This record gives sequence, C-alpha cells and structure tokens, in this order.
Amino acid sequence: MHRILAAFLAASVCAPSLQAQSNPPSSAEPALTLDEAFMAAGATSPAIEAAKSGVTAAQAQRTVAGLRPNPSLDTMAENVAGSGVYNELRSTETTVGLSVPIELGNKRGARVAVANAQLDRATLDAAMAQADLRLRVTQAYNDAAAAERRLTNAREQVGIANEVLRGAKVRVSAGRASPLEEQRADVARLNAQGAAERAERSASVAMENLARLIGRGATALDAAWFARIDMTGRRRPTSGQDTLAGAAAQADLTTATAQVRLARSQRIPTVTAGAAARRLNASNDTAGVVSLSVPLPLFNNGRAAVDLASAQRQQADAQRRVAMLDVEQAIASATAEADNAATTARNATGPTLAAAQEAARIARIGYREGKFGQLDLLEAERTLADTRTAAIDALAAYHDAQARLERLAAPAPTAAKDAR
Repeated sequence: MHRILAAFLAASVCAPSLQAQSNPPSSAEPALTLDEAFMAAGATSPAIEAAKSGVTAAQAQRTVAGLRPNPSLDTMAENVAGSGVYNELRSTETTVGLSVPIELGNKRGARVAVANAQLDRATLDAAMAQADLRLRVTQAYNDAAAAERRLTNAREQVGIANEVLRGAKVRVSAGRASPLEEQRADVARLNAQGAAERAERSASVAMENLARLIGRGATALDAAWFARIDMTGRRRPTSGQDTLAGAAAQADLTTATAQVRLARSQRIPTVTAGAAARRLNASNDTAGVVSLSVPLPLFNNGRAAVDLASAQRQQADAQRRVAMLDVEQAIASATAEADNAATTARNATGPTLAAAQEAARIARIGYREGKFGQLDLLEAERTLADTRTAAIDALAAYHDAQARLERLAAPAPTAAKDAR
C-alpha cells in the first residue's frame, strides 16, 4: 500500500513538469515572429514618420537651393508735381524696366552642395531611426518572450508546491511526519503562488509594451527565436566609418565643408543688371535706360562668415574622429559582451540544464522505486525549475546584448558609403 501511494504521488508531482515540456503552449492565432513585429512597428512608428518627413523636407530644400533668383520689375516716375514747367504731370518721365540679379562666384552651386549634404544627412537620420526602432522592437520582443517563459516556469512551480503540500498532508495523516512538515509545505505553496502572480503581471506588462510599440496585439511569440543562439556570429564592420554612426559624423563634416564653400562664394558680390524704357511726356519721346548695381563690401566683406564656417568645419572634423574612436570601442566591448552572453546561454541551456533534467529524472525513478524520499524528489524538481529560470535569464541577456551590438554595428546605406 505504501509503494502504491508513493507511486501515485510521484506520478502526480511529475505530471505537470513533463506535460509542460512535451506540450508547449498553443494559441488559436499563429505566433508573432520578430520580423512581423518589425514590419508592424515600421508602419505605425511616429519616429519613422518624422524621419521620412525630414527626408522630404531636405529634398524640398535641395529644390529651393537650385532655384535662380527672381528678376525684379522696376517702375519709376520722375519730375512729378513740381513747379513751373514741372507742374502736375506735364514733364513727367516714366521709366519701366526689368532687373536681374547675376550671382557670381558659383553661389548657386555652393547652395546646392550644402543642400545635397543635408539631404544625405537626413537620409542617414532615417536609416538611424529604422535601426533604433529595430533595437526597441527586439528588446521589447525579447522582454515579452522571456516573461512568457518565466510565467510558464512559475506556474510549474505552483503545481509542484501543491503536490508537495498534498504529499505532506498524506504523510502527516499517516503519522509518518510531523505537522511542521505540512506547515513548511504550505508556506512554500504560498510563496510559489505569489511568484506566479508577479510573473503574470510582468508578462502582461511586457506584452502590452510590445503591443504599444508595434500597434497590434499578440497572443503568442516565436519560442524558437528565443531559444536560438547564433553559433557562427555575423560579419561586423571592419571600421567605424562603415557604421551608421561613422557615416553620420562624416556627413556632418561634409555639410560643414560645403558651408565653408558657400561662405566663400558669398564674399563675391551679386551684380544686378537692368534694362528699362523711359517715356518723356514733354516731347512724347521714348529712351532706353541701362543700369548696373554692384554692392560695396565696406562694412561686411564676408570674412567673418568664412572664419565661422571654417571653425565649424574644424569642429566637425574633430567630432568625426571622436565618433570613430567611440564607435569602434563600443563595438569591441559589445562584441565581447555578446560573445560572453552567448557562452553563458549555451551552457545554461545545454550542459547545465541537461544535468538538472537528468537529476530530476533519476529522482523520479528513485522515488517510484522507494529509494529516494519525497523531499529528494521535490528538491530535484525545484533545482530543475531554478535552472530553467537561469537559462531564461541567460537567453534574455544574450538577445539583448546581440540587439545592442547589431545597433552599434548597423552598416551605413550604400549611397552614404559612395558619397565618401
């Protein structure tokens, strides 16, 4: 009778754990993959919309920079309402003409160069917004997937704790254990229930945060993605110049260089040439008028503007070198962190988890055969649950490190590389 009761308890304790391993949670809807989350977030993200608007504005600015200055319609009336022969409008001279500004020094080309550089920077900003969104979505997806795993593990712990309490009650009723053992089992059950409630709240918040980010809800996530560890690693940029951060710093330098060229072109005066026709009321004759206007750079010859632009270019060049050092150091550190996280995750999900599973399997067999006590079985089950928790944490840390490394090493668009 004792062996039959022990076998029944062992089967009831092992059933929840075995069922959870063999039957993963199912959902009426297909699991939301990470790529689908990227697409959904990109369609609704205000950051992406703002970046696209920035590109559109830069394109419009490029069009404006390429426009030539408008001509002016000039009209002038002389000898109006004077005295003597100039009384009223008898001797009025009316001049109507057209004047055109002539930009010297290739000012238009310099403006276009600045606008082109700003357009390249806006394009890079759009690519950086995409990379930032990808990082946010990956981290939110990772948090939600890890929270789901933790919730499943916590619920398994509740099942184990309930069976511990049930077994303790049977042992106390049979006079084979003190009531203190039942009280300890009840405390363990209450702690497990509290942990499950906290895990459920965390999972709910993580799923809600992901839904807010991508603009849609999800009932299940891709468990295979969360469990997968990249064994080969991905090719990283060999230089900081190949990254988005490096390309952005180079684009700022290109813009500053174009601003220097524009400031130098502004030092050359813009000449205004005009042609007009003058009508003389006194003789009813018409005469032609030609005008030429040249500004005199007496108070502002543009040298200060050139000095300002040159200083800003030097600053942009220094900031570019700083950015190169920072991004290369950050990539090196993030690569080591991601590799260490991958090693930890492989160990936690491989040998360590396998050892815990084998220990639990041996404890179940030994309990059925009466060789191990119930506490030995439950301790093995708790160790397995703790090991699973550690494996979940290791996988979450790995995916987070990998996502941050992907953001740092995000390559610049081909157009930005060609511009350099």
